[in-house]
Amino acid sequence: MKLQTQITIAFTTLLIIIMSIVSIMIYSLILDVLIKNEREQLQEKGDILIQFLMSEVNINNFGQLFGDESLQLFIYDGNTDQVVLSTLPENLIQYWMENYDISEYDQPLWKAGNERFVVSILPIYPDLLDQELVLVTPLDDLQEVQRELFGRLILVFLIGIGIISILSHYLTKRLVTPLTKLKYQLKKIEKRKFDDVQRVKASGEIKEVEQSVYDMANELNRYIQSQHHFFQNASHELKTPLMTIQGYAEGIRDGVFEGEASERGLELIVAEISRLKKIINEMILLAKLDSEENIYKEETVKVSDVIISTVDRALPIASEKQVEVTHVVENDAALFVDTEKLLRAMMNIVSNGVRHAKSHVEIRAFVENKQVKITVEDDGEGIDQEMMPQLFQRFIKGKNGETGLGLAISRAIIERSNGSISVGQSKLGGAQFTITFPFH
Repeated sequence: MKLQTQITIAFTTLLIIIMSIVSIMIYSLILDVLIKNEREQLQEKGDILIQFLMSEVNINNFGQLFGDESLQLFIYDGNTDQVVLSTLPENLIQYWMENYDISEYDQPLWKAGNERFVVSILPIYPDLLDQELVLVTPLDDLQEVQRELFGRLILVFLIGIGIISILSHYLTKRLVTPLTKLKYQLKKIEKRKFDDVQRVKASGEIKEVEQSVYDMANELNRYIQSQHHFFQNASHELKTPLMTIQGYAEGIRDGVFEGEASERGLELIVAEISRLKKIINEMILLAKLDSEENIYKEETVKVSDVIISTVDRALPIASEKQVEVTHVVENDAALFVDTEKLLRAMMNIVSNGVRHAKSHVEIRAFVENKQVKITVEDDGEGIDQEMMPQLFQRFIKGKNGETGLGLAISRAIIERSNGSISVGQSKLGGAQFTITFPFH
């Protein structure tokens, strides 16, 4: 059953239950109101009758006095314990006198067989006479009015339920339609038709869900594309050293390379194997950073300690390239990170700066806007603007790059540390890498 139908049925059922309870209460209330109103009318008629009883008005003319209404009444004399006047059967009056106290003016409904009567008792000149005027009305007459009023009320309720059900169906349709359209967009995502995913008009929480689905589709598309490029680049990166190793190995085996050529071939094979091993190790590390939780062991470390350790490790590479590495810690702060992996990320970035620098690499740490920031700048030629957005992707190599995985590993480690990394142009002329961590 569709969600729209379920909501409409549930809402209509709830409405019917509420209306049924209200109807039962109103049905009972109508009778109470009619009884109260009838007693008031009987009292008004009784007051008029008492005024005429002292005159010479015949009891048979009472009907003409009230528009030929059939008056049911009797006058009881307490002194003689007799009925003075009556328009009711004698046996009925006798039954009431035996079972009810006529001296009590506040009376419940009187019964006579299966019939019930509304009663109003009024004293006739209580200071002079001990007589009571008793007026009665059959309850069946009031119940007939009750049923007629209730029938009209039920008709109004049914019309109301019908109108509300139609409105509920319309409003539910407006609510469910975006969800239905969203379901079709999710089917496209399931089939990886990301380019066919369309925006859905919605509001409120459904709009937030729609936005999340759309963002998820874009992220999945980006991830799948990056994985596709990754496997293409990985196969290319692995194929190149393997082809070199295969070519030299077959050449040495077949005697194509002899003497010094054979020695150079063996050295190249060893170098390519080392390069291949490095690529594989970095690919394994990236896979672990993406999937394994236990590989990352966090601890508290000072920013200054991380910077000093990075500089110490970078000195041999910098000395070989004749590049000066300086560092400034303007504000020391504590980081909650995996120290060894953060050092590896820092080394990848600093090594990248050393390779591209002309003579100087500067590392600076400071606190800004409740964030810990570390910048690594060089005075090299800088990075092309077109390359910046994809610089941290896997197997993206710039000039003098190595495996193309170093910066991707750095980003993965920094993001696992709840940080972020970005790249821009440095005032020194080269590139500026900015690492940002939350301030603890």
